[in-house]
Amino acid sequence: MTHAPSLTAREVIRILRSAGFVFDRQAKGSHEIWYNPETRRRVTVPNHPGRPIARGTLMAIIRESGLAVEDFLAHR
Repeated sequence: MTHAPSLTAREVIRILRSAGFVFDRQAKGSHEIWYNPETRRRVTVPNHPGRPIARGTLMAIIRESGLAVEDFLAHR
């Protein structure tokens, strides 16, 4: 398993879009829900502009997306 690099919310959203996710709705505060119609998975992304997403949170996003770390990073 590869270590996930430090990514901002904007970069994570770009990766999710290329993996087939679409914006579903705004959640509480600055969190966004992204949905993949093919896999029927939902991912919550904290959107704090300019701040990198914590590694544990990033790993949770990758796990929620159903992609392996390598596959997630391949969409960069």
